[in-house]
Amino acid sequence: MNKQNVIDTISSKLKLIRVERGYTQDRMATVLGISKKTLVQIEKGRAAANWSTVVTVCALFRNSDVVIHLLGGDVLEVIETIAHDFVEEPKDRTMGGKIWWKKIEEEAGYTLQQNVISQHFRIIDEQKNRMYSCLDKEEAELKLKEITSVLRNSS
Repeated sequence: MNKQNVIDTISSKLKLIRVERGYTQDRMATVLGISKKTLVQIEKGRAAANWSTVVTVCALFRNSDVVIHLLGGDVLEVIETIAHDFVEEPKDRTMGGKIWWKKIEEEAGYTLQQNVISQHFRIIDEQKNRMYSCLDKEEAELKLKEITSVLRNSS
């Protein structure tokens, strides 16, 4: 999944996200910081939301069942990874990938996983903390090797 896929996906489901929350078009437009006219154009499929609006939707509606199912779990992780191409900062503990993730590789207590919806990759440690995420499998595999080689060399 790339930036354009996310824009298209969120744009096509914006009305459903709004209705799920019980918002009128006026209220939703105000919350998102766009005009009602722009919201109507997006909802009718005549225009796509811009990246800033999509990020706003994902941030403000990150607990929406619709948004979670569109992006596959941790919505902000998906958006952050797509926006930056990769994230290399240890994050909060994850659930370990029980629902949205498939295991690609495991080495020295670290697991490389791929999100089944967004298709992005992440590395988690034994405590299920996200250590790294990116969009490219080869890059993720190299990072896993780098992390585990540092561990081997320090022991």
